[in-house]
Amino acid sequence: MKTLIIISHPYLQESQTQQFLRESLPDHDVTWHHLEEYYPDGNIDLQKEQSLLSQHDRILFQFPLYWYSSPPILKHWQDVVLTEGFAYGKNGTSLTGKEFGIVVATGVHEYEYQPGARENYTMAELMRPFQAMAQKCRMTYLPLFVISRFEYMNETQRKTLLIQYRQYLTKENRSSLAIREQWFKQELLHLGKKDLAETDQQLVDLMIQQMEENRERLDDLLWTLEEMEE
Repeated sequence: MKTLIIISHPYLQESQTQQFLRESLPDHDVTWHHLEEYYPDGNIDLQKEQSLLSQHDRILFQFPLYWYSSPPILKHWQDVVLTEGFAYGKNGTSLTGKEFGIVVATGVHEYEYQPGARENYTMAELMRPFQAMAQKCRMTYLPLFVISRFEYMNETQRKTLLIQYRQYLTKENRSSLAIREQWFKQELLHLGKKDLAETDQQLVDLMIQQMEENRERLDDLLWTLEEMEE
């Protein structure tokens, strides 16, 4: 699976959140595409953008919350790129079946986005226009990925965010235990052994071996249960 991250942020280099996310990217099958960097004059290259969309399976919009929506160039990008005959309409099937998700960062705590709280509306309600866009393009809408008050996160919280973000980028959109195990195994093989001493790499290998043995035992138990039910 290949993932395209379409980022809109006018001041990307100054954003701790976005720089952290960029450093968290997997080494392969993920494209980081910053709109303000490619199009400082706002002149969107239609053919290039549609080609990028066609080459990827999961499309993510990533942006800081600006007045309950995205920065303006992302709306302009939608107007230019998501044309009839390409993204929607009788012959517009280029995005059909692709996955679409939103990574949104806010300086307000997430619990404020609910009825009766300071912002009064849920984040899901505020992101509804993007959901409608995905539906019109016949895409699969993923759960929102909300990052709130990144600058106040401690080291443990940031490590948790890193894992969750990498999952959002690369893990299959199903939550079975086997799929989660396979994802973590791949992360241990790549990220988990990066820049480690030989002794620590051996520990990672032991963890992977233990996961595989646990999976075999679980499969045996499931097979036994199925036999008992017959």
